[in-house]
This record gives sequence, structure tokens and C-alpha cells, in this order.
Amino acid sequence: MKRATEVLPYRAPAWLPGGHLQTLYPSLFLRVPPIAYRRERLELADGDFLDFDWVDGHAGEPVVVLFHGLEGSADSHYARDLMARARARGWHGVVAHFRGCSGEDNRLPRAYFAGDSGDIEQMLRHVKIRHPDAPVYAVGVSLGGNALLKWLGETGEAAKALVEAAAAVSAPLDLTAAGNALDHGFNRLVYTARFLATLKKKALNKAQRFPGMLDARAIAAATTFREFDTLVTARLHGFRDADDYWLRVSSGPLLKSIAVPTLVINARNDPFLPAWALPTAADVSPAVLLEQPDHGGHVAFPSGPFPGNLDWLPRRLMQHFDTQPG
Repeated sequence: MKRATEVLPYRAPAWLPGGHLQTLYPSLFLRVPPIAYRRERLELADGDFLDFDWVDGHAGEPVVVLFHGLEGSADSHYARDLMARARARGWHGVVAHFRGCSGEDNRLPRAYFAGDSGDIEQMLRHVKIRHPDAPVYAVGVSLGGNALLKWLGETGEAAKALVEAAAAVSAPLDLTAAGNALDHGFNRLVYTARFLATLKKKALNKAQRFPGMLDARAIAAATTFREFDTLVTARLHGFRDADDYWLRVSSGPLLKSIAVPTLVINARNDPFLPAWALPTAADVSPAVLLEQPDHGGHVAFPSGPFPGNLDWLPRRLMQHFDTQPG
């Protein structure tokens, strides 16, 4: 059952200033209760699999599909928070895991990447098959947001057969700008190092499982996203190098082709994407609503008095879905 919600524009708490603190504090210090999921595995025609973690609602109620960020999963704080909101309404919720992100390595040499629009479509088609008569709302976070927006732009009007509305949170709309930002200074020492710790572990495992495909020594020595994406992501997914990959899969140029009502939220102080790289209203279709608050960090948007909470973002997403007809 839909219900009207009122959410004020985002305002950062005075006690938590700056993009870095707003990004790091929620992930390190704010705890979201665990969710009891139902795991479903979809076997793919290429011999691989995709895992879905479900929160089951009432028959006929909407379905919220979440595509997680880089190295994220159903246990990410934003995933738990949004799924809890869906469950509280009696809606269905599902976290669609990219390959290799559900706690088990995928079977093929290929992995997942920021432009994986083919798998986005496979996952949405599967959800629609499970709930053919219910509205489907898609949310993409960070890397998942870029992949979702890319699919929406590539598909245009045809996307309406699978989703009624969509939202992207902190998506790296310009991957070149994001990659360069993450490979320098504080970002490289903190965020990039943290991501590479798990990405390199997975890549080295693939190098062992598929001899001759990847350069394990070079991967072990990589300290930047440019190096990793050239050595691994580009190699596994048919791109020349990191620059070619970043250019070809960025969703920003496709925002003009989106036909599904889509909310795109990016904080202007997001450490992962410089404010100058954000689109303007002239860069998007009439179906796209841009929200670019001055503060919020990366997939964070903390609010409230100390110690704070993460209520604003899931409430804003639900408000967006509540405004859709049906």
C-alpha cells in the first residue's frame, strides 16, 4: 500500500562537517540492524549465477530492487536500511548481487563492472517474472547506480516494461573524473586502499583459477584504480585499458535518453566525484530529476542530533516512489 511521505531537502548536521566525515562516520559508527533475507539463485545461460536476497511482502505490493555499490552486498548499511523500509510497508524488497558479491566467487573469468547493463537487465527481468503484476522500483547505489542509469539510457522507452521508476544514489556519472579523484591524496590512502584490498584478493583468486589470463604479480603491486582497472577490469570485460573503460561505461552521456521517471542524487561534496563533473538540467531528459545538495558525502547523507542516523536517504527514495502513479 502506498502512502504519502514528506521529506525535507537534505541538510547535514552541524556536528558532522565535510564530505569525508559525512562519508566515513556512517559506515564506521552507525549500525543498521541485520535483515533476515531469503536467498534465491538464478542460474544463467552462460554457466554463471546471480544471487538475490529477498524480503517478502504482501501479494501485489510494489517491489524495490537494489543494485549495490562497489564491493557492496545485502549486508551494506544502505541495503539493510532500504530493505527494512520496504518490509515495514509490506512491500517486497530484493538486493540483486552482482557476480562474485554474494559471498561466493562466480564461476566465470568475467566479474562485474560499472557498466554491466546486461546483467542489470537480466536481474530486472527475473524480478518482473517473479512479480509480473506489481510495480517495480529500481535503486542503484554508487557503481550500481551507474550501471542502472546506463541501462536506463540505453533502453529508453523499453525500460518501462520492467520498471515504473528508478533512483541512483552517488553514482559516478563521469568515471574518468571519479577514477582520477580516487587515485590521489587522501582518497587514494583511505577509500581506494580499502576497495583494492578486497578487489585484489578476488582478482588474484581468478588469476589462480584461470592461468594465463591475468598478471598476478602486477595486480598484487597495484595501488590505484587506474592500475587495477587496466590490469583486471578492462582485461576481463573487453576494454583496452582503464581510460577506455571509464569513458565507454560512464552513464552521464546517456542521461538524456532516460524515459523512466528517475531520481539522481549526488552530494556536491562527495569525495568520489568532483562537483564540476555533475550534470545540469540541460544534460538530462525530462524524466530525470537531479538533486545535488551541497552536503551528504558518498552514499551517506547522515542526519539528526549526535550520534545521528541514516533516515533521510531511504525516506527520500520512498517519497520518490510514492509520487509515481499506480
